[in-house]
Amino acid sequence: MNIALTQPTVGTAGRLDGKVALVTGSTSGIGFGIARSFASAGASVVINGFGKPEEIRDTIGTLQNETGAKAIYSAADMTKPDEIAGMVNFVLEAFSRLDILVNNAGIFHVGPVDQVPADKWDAVLAINLSSAFHTTRHALPAMRRQGGGRIINIASALGLVGLPLTSAYAAAKHGIVGLTRVVALETAEQNITCNAICPGNVWTPLAEAHIADQIQTRGLPREEVIRNILLAEQPNKRFAMVEEIGALAAFLASDAAASITGVALPIDGGWTAH
Repeated sequence: MNIALTQPTVGTAGRLDGKVALVTGSTSGIGFGIARSFASAGASVVINGFGKPEEIRDTIGTLQNETGAKAIYSAADMTKPDEIAGMVNFVLEAFSRLDILVNNAGIFHVGPVDQVPADKWDAVLAINLSSAFHTTRHALPAMRRQGGGRIINIASALGLVGLPLTSAYAAAKHGIVGLTRVVALETAEQNITCNAICPGNVWTPLAEAHIADQIQTRGLPREEVIRNILLAEQPNKRFAMVEEIGALAAFLASDAAASITGVALPIDGGWTAH
């Protein structure tokens, strides 16, 4: 039996020249770090998320001034399927293609499972999981038409293991890992890859705010809060930096990662090695 092999062209690892990337939830934190890495690698980027208009203008200006890449903004609400569809159409109208989709938008809720309000559960599942389904189903036809693409889902170490008081978030992130594997299988012969990145604790403004809250609540020194509470499950006892997540995403989006698909990659300091 003869099997025709189509070999993708492998360029410089991590270079994304001429590519167009959409990153949801990217006005700050991990999402912005990924958008910056893509822009630095030569891609045009579409950012999305909430924020004051002047802050978003500053974010776009920073991306363009630092990297020379083109950057535009979509205000689509990730809880609304119609707005998600409109966002993908907006990207295609602006650039006539969509090469890279990063599903990063997410929110968090902490509490015992029997005390999680139904509206909080619904919101976490809508933004962390359902939005990735909607973006993916609208992006795939364009990727197929242009002969390939990359989908990167930002899951979590909690997409691979459980942690008390995180029922909605962990359920959504486990769902993201499952969605990743199914999409990878369905697109395996179409030069489209789908992978999940599973961060542990990442240094962001939200992490800093959480540290301050725990210091006030528990009355403990800062270093003890960081080491024994926030990083209790993380063997290397350090936060990952958003630049580390961005660098991995840029590699997965590049031609050099053409054979990596359906994988959930931890970047968690050994958390899920237990």
